[in-house]
Amino acid sequence: MSSNPYQEEVTSDFEVLSRKEEPKNKPDTKTILKHLGLFLLTFFFVTMTGANFVGFEPVLFPFAIPNTTDILRGLLFAGLFLSFLTVHEFGHYFAAVRHNIKVTLPYYIPLPIGIGTVGAVIRIKERIRKMHKLFDVGASGPIAGFIVALVVLMVGFATLPEPAEYVQNFSGHEELKEYVAQNGTYPEFITDEVEGQGVLTVGNTLLYSALASMFDNVPPMWEMYHYPFLFAGWLGLFFTALNLMPVGQLDGGHILYSLIGYKKHRVVARLFFTMITAIGGAEAIPLLREFIAGYTTMPLAEYVVWGFILFVLMNRAFRSDRYWIFAMMAASIIGSVVYDYAVGGVEAGQASYIWVVWSFFMAFVVGVEHPPVDIEEKLSPARRVIGWLSMLIFLLCISPNPIYMN
Repeated sequence: MSSNPYQEEVTSDFEVLSRKEEPKNKPDTKTILKHLGLFLLTFFFVTMTGANFVGFEPVLFPFAIPNTTDILRGLLFAGLFLSFLTVHEFGHYFAAVRHNIKVTLPYYIPLPIGIGTVGAVIRIKERIRKMHKLFDVGASGPIAGFIVALVVLMVGFATLPEPAEYVQNFSGHEELKEYVAQNGTYPEFITDEVEGQGVLTVGNTLLYSALASMFDNVPPMWEMYHYPFLFAGWLGLFFTALNLMPVGQLDGGHILYSLIGYKKHRVVARLFFTMITAIGGAEAIPLLREFIAGYTTMPLAEYVVWGFILFVLMNRAFRSDRYWIFAMMAASIIGSVVYDYAVGGVEAGQASYIWVVWSFFMAFVVGVEHPPVDIEEKLSPARRVIGWLSMLIFLLCISPNPIYMN
């Protein structure tokens, strides 16, 4: 045997690779029942809270139980939305199983408010050492989920009812009912049918707008949540876009890292995070302005407060890299100012504040930079095409102000 240590390492690696690996993913009955229980609880919550959106006589669960008709509509919504979510997560799971990477079954996260869930996650329980494996696990979920969400949305568009008949099913909405009964279509403006509360509006996206233009009787974005197929499809596409953000341990982070490598991805991810904080600032600054006005008349105090928050976020995200922190703080605040004054910004109380939340989520949970992979290899042409298509899907499905009251 050679005394060369490098040669010994090569021989050892060859012997390891020559052995047939034992399957690592064999969940026992107890584990399966635990994950199934989380799924069923999530299905129940999505059904009940979903009925509040798509029901004819909505009530706020868990303070009241919907009637039978609305529960059935809630079941339809839950089935559609959780079909997307399940296919997305099992896309990741089966890709990991194919590469013999130790992984958990999906953890569904039930929540008795909102839409009944904040999604689902799987846990990769070992380090992924090769680029193509990282790509396959990262891309399989959003691609599979996108297909399901797109099909659900297209079915919804293809089966749209006549608005003059459909809106008469809903309780309240008297001004809307009268307008539609007289004109046979939805008004272009937002009615004040919910006095003092505004109307729940979901943000338009490039893909949704393009698809909607091909069909008649498409409801406006402030009425779309009453349609189970449209609402579930829109949520599926938006959840896909969130996961495809090209940062950290998100699916998009895995994909873009695999396409361009560690050094380039590090720069792109930091710039992207800065853009998200700029949009978050455009959401937060009007709210801070209203809040601070009751305590001080100091000019631009809201920007000082937001600047401090930005420093905390970027210090964490950029790992105390002072050059990046102060350069991107300046870029972010300028972006917020431009959005606030040049574009019109977001009025306090009408923002979803989702980008403020995601700024913290990216900085403190998933990270901005992707950890390096041991073996950086060039992806196959097919994988590269799928990867860039995934980035295109992100652009087509994202909305600057996704859910808000108008």
